Amino acid sequence: MSDASLFPPTAPPARPVAPGLYLVATPIGNLRDMTLRALDVLAAADLVLAEDTRVTAKLLTAYGLKAKLERCDDHASKRAAEIAVERLKAGEVVALVS
Repeated sequence: MSDASLFPPTAPPARPVAPGLYLVATPIGNLRDMTLRALDVLAAADLVLAEDTRVTAKLLTAYGLKAKLERCDDHASKRAAEIAVERLKAGEVVALVS
């Protein structure tokens, strides 16, 4: 059984996710603790910034989500911020996961 089949597809969001920067809380232990709103934002995200891309990639895969994933930690925060600002200026959805 693949990770993508562990979780059912999400229902379409009640409202489209508007362009902007979103802070998305992610579960610490159990992937099923994700909120529907968090899934809506991640599904709409053009860019996802994460401190640990390996953990976030696992989360995205479990829900069948595909988004550009960039590292954003103490060593890469300046570059990630520059990328995020450019994406936001272009009217895209950027998610910062925690």
